Amino acid sequence: MTDLAGKRALVTGGSRGIGAAIALALADKGADVALTFQNSPDRARAVVDSIEKLGRRAVAIQADSGDPVAVRQAVEEAVAALGGLDILVNNAGIALYNTIADFKVEDIDALFAVNVRGTIIATQAAIPHLGAGGRVISIGSAGAERIVGSPGTVYYMTKSALQSFTRGLAQELGPRDITANLVQPGSTDTDMNPADGESADYQRSLTPLGRFGSPADIAAAVTFLASPAARHITGTAITIDGGLLA
Repeated sequence: MTDLAGKRALVTGGSRGIGAAIALALADKGADVALTFQNSPDRARAVVDSIEKLGRRAVAIQADSGDPVAVRQAVEEAVAALGGLDILVNNAGIALYNTIADFKVEDIDALFAVNVRGTIIATQAAIPHLGAGGRVISIGSAGAERIVGSPGTVYYMTKSALQSFTRGLAQELGPRDITANLVQPGSTDTDMNPADGESADYQRSLTPLGRFGSPADIAAAVTFLASPAARHITGTAITIDGGLLA
């Protein structure tokens, strides 16, 4: 199916893990895709090559999502390369863990700079380019609803900020027929949280399905929200967590 034929998408943090799966899934549905990366040029190039093999246009743009100037420039480069923008996926994020008592100020600042401010800045830059039927989709965390381990509290706090951001954005952009939604993954098998990692068995024990999700599971929700079938869905969160919140 080519539900997204002719659409142009930007996926921040799209060189690996969930971001790469999203970029490839959007392309598989017919979209041309730009993606940002910071430290993985070879992996970004591999994603671009895979998208081009599907017959879609693709471009990788190096940008630090904690740098507002770089984020704005990346959006403009994506628009120039693709000839416009219809879909923004705010996927770039970092995870730092510590108890609240011991959290370093610089680590708090880094989390908010990428996970919160970076999302806001990318969206600000994209809004002038989005027309009717446009989509803003952000990637949060099921941890925004349930803290799993106190060392993750500050990280989850940044992800909970995306809930109110998404609701407010939906109200602001709704009159222009642009939707804004949030996807909240639970434990997902990525480099950041591998299914064979130290705490993996504990995480599996918290879910009725007893398994990690895959990046493709998250990408499937994103492509749905980007599609015409989701035109009447806005200001909401889809949680993909194997039943963690059940």
